[in-house]
Amino acid sequence: MSDIIINDIHAAYGRTAVLFGISLEVREGELVCVMGRNGVGKTTLLNAITGLMGLTGGSISFDGKDISKASASARARMGIGYVPQGHAVFPQLTTRENLQVVNERLGKPDKEALNEVIDLFPALASLMNRPAGLLSGGQAKQLAIARALITRPKILILDEPTEGIQPSIIHQIEDTINDLHKATGMTMLLVEQYVEFALRLADRYAVMDGGRIVDTGDTATAEMDRFASLIAI
Repeated sequence: MSDIIINDIHAAYGRTAVLFGISLEVREGELVCVMGRNGVGKTTLLNAITGLMGLTGGSISFDGKDISKASASARARMGIGYVPQGHAVFPQLTTRENLQVVNERLGKPDKEALNEVIDLFPALASLMNRPAGLLSGGQAKQLAIARALITRPKILILDEPTEGIQPSIIHQIEDTINDLHKATGMTMLLVEQYVEFALRLADRYAVMDGGRIVDTGDTATAEMDRFASLIAI
């Protein structure tokens, strides 16, 4: 199994509570999107799942195991891949070096994994010797996703993949995520503010406000008027 079960989690920055009893399940093979305004706790939720911040209550299980107290590195080794906000690449390194750095961190470099991500992102093949800092926003985002995939994760978590991307490139990023999901069946959790983008990609959605989930449902039956009003809370 590669599902995540989030059960009544609470989290805080110091004395400031940020998450208030979040419960959410991402089933194996699903693509689930979490949406909401800035500042409602979406990135904090992802940080809690990936182990970048601790919980003050509740639990998180992955692959049938309680990971609530596991470190971020341990969760990565278990198969949780994370693409944070921004491009998440080393701008001074070439595209190839960005991929090799992650591959070599696995201990025993996996040449097959490197070839697989290049196959998934053919646009990167001709950019292998270009410094990542000179890539376009869309190319850098593809590289960031490719870096996460080299670790062969069981679940891929993406935070605002359209952030900082030109409108003309957003469909390219959408196609990249959609093709990856269909080709691999990988479980995915996506945080996004671009409503139409999220609804086209996801199987299910959750809307956050004030550190809580205020609505969930299937994207196929989402009522846009109600949905827009929830996002605009």
